[in-house]
Amino acid sequence: EVRTRADIVEIIGEHVALKRAGKDFRALCPFHREKTPSFCVVPAKGFYKCFGCGESGDVFTFLMKYLGLGFNDAVRQIAERVGVEIPEPGRRRAEDERHRPLYEAVAFAADFFQRQLWDERIGEVARRYLERRGIAREAAERFLLGYAPDEWEALREAAARHGIADEVLLEAGLIKQSERRAEPYDRFRHRLIFPITDATGRVIAFGGRMLGTAAEGAPKYLNSPETPIYHKGQVLYGLAWAKQAIRREGEALIVEGYMDYVSLAAHGIENVVAPLGTAMTEEQAKLLARYTRKALLLYDSDAAGLRATFRTADALLAAGVHPMVVTLPEGDDPDSLVQRGGAAALKPLLDGAIDVLDRKLQILEAGGYFRDVERIRIALDKLLPTLRAAADEKLRDIYVARVSERTGVRRDTLERELDVERPVAYRRATPEARQEEALQRDATERMLLLLLLRDRARVALAAEKVRPEDLGEGPARELYARLLAAGSSAEQDPTTWDLSGPARRLLEELLGDPQDLTDGDRVFRDTIGDLRVRSLFQRLDRLEMESLKADAAREEELWRERLAIHAELRELGSELADLGFKLSRRYRTYPRRGRIRQQGPMSREG
Repeated sequence: EVRTRADIVEIIGEHVALKRAGKDFRALCPFHREKTPSFCVVPAKGFYKCFGCGESGDVFTFLMKYLGLGFNDAVRQIAERVGVEIPEPGRRRAEDERHRPLYEAVAFAADFFQRQLWDERIGEVARRYLERRGIAREAAERFLLGYAPDEWEALREAAARHGIADEVLLEAGLIKQSERRAEPYDRFRHRLIFPITDATGRVIAFGGRMLGTAAEGAPKYLNSPETPIYHKGQVLYGLAWAKQAIRREGEALIVEGYMDYVSLAAHGIENVVAPLGTAMTEEQAKLLARYTRKALLLYDSDAAGLRATFRTADALLAAGVHPMVVTLPEGDDPDSLVQRGGAAALKPLLDGAIDVLDRKLQILEAGGYFRDVERIRIALDKLLPTLRAAADEKLRDIYVARVSERTGVRRDTLERELDVERPVAYRRATPEARQEEALQRDATERMLLLLLLRDRARVALAAEKVRPEDLGEGPARELYARLLAAGSSAEQDPTTWDLSGPARRLLEELLGDPQDLTDGDRVFRDTIGDLRVRSLFQRLDRLEMESLKADAAREEELWRERLAIHAELRELGSELADLGFKLSRRYRTYPRRGRIRQQGPMSREG
């Protein structure tokens, strides 16, 4: 796991001046004197070799030879920087032990689903579906595809025969309960199953595609819920199988769904991953950045697909990955293209991929957004999120120049707009800032929950100011919602509350937290203030993204909604000052359209 997560180029590059040579890297060998570079690092295969002195090895070997470390010390040093905890000799990590039943249950389910798929009678419908989609048995077995029988308790009964308790199956998201049934029942029924693995290839969850006619209200695709071992926003489907191909090709293809991934890989296009949702999250983008600095986005070309494309592109830019947009023919997706014409049908489209900012400019040009002053202001609102997201300073500089040239807005005006002071909780300039944002968010939510658990009299006031959805998705939101439901009464014992596994662990941590909250009023004001401001900026970000493909009428509605949010921010001014916030210009002004109209070259006409 440590070797998989480690970036050999990054680690060796801290000690040796590496220069790219095609897909590999070269340098003067650190192990012998030479004038011509013969030391080569091959990231796709995870090794280095000197063709002068013959030294070779992997990332551990390099540190052992270069720094004189023992093997254990080399592993621990790299593990620390890539976030892998190495247990002490003779001890198992408590977390691994606690989650072992879940991993075993999920592994059992994966094997069960695969056996059902290849059962001559049970899996016939699923196998016919795969044949129609051009997925051969070899590919299906490679990607561990399976079938969930059209029965209510097939998996549950099979697991019971192997001693796996209902409680474990429930926590792993494999079965569920309902008020309409006395007994738990299988979550996946009559579905083609796509096992989801972590980067090491260990199965942690499942996605299921409905076969035949869906029951009323049943989704076409059904995914495992969040569990202690599966966090959707931190996993990329297919990465375990694709990571070496991504290294080898120097780029990743990003598709929308499971079938797109399997279809492309089955047709020989292996450097593919899929986010487990419409758009990529920050964590997924950071994960991908360990393997490549270039990504090609193959989303649908309709309005929803374009919104997902640009949200994904912003996440990638912030992680230091350069996103290129592949424009698919209307009505086609990657799966349909390769089914008709194989990998050759996709190649010219991949070759024609363009930078995400260029794609935005194309769309705006086609929509007539550069014909008059008013629509140029709208165009700027659509372009600025991409400029803000770019963590690479050189790329960001190119973007600013392109937008200045195309819109006529002075470069210094755009740079002032991008450099407007914004609290770190809302910055998106660099991966480090985004990581700090997440840490601050978690710390703020944790502190508020700790205070409310100790002083339940504050719950009613907190409910007036902060909604559960103002907290990030996860156990903190669930625990906060439960606190609001319980109200100000201190008689209810929180340990008796019905909570998910992650929320219960968070509750236990907070109840055992020894931290002394001597100034409860200050803690309450600070945490409530931070969450309220963050919520308003998140709403502004969502409106910006929606405006990317809005028509003129909807654009006017979005503009008014954004005005209302900025008015709310201004009304918060004196209160936020009391909370210790230093208000930036952005808190005190209208949305960016108004500011650019006042400051840019268009002001003479405005």
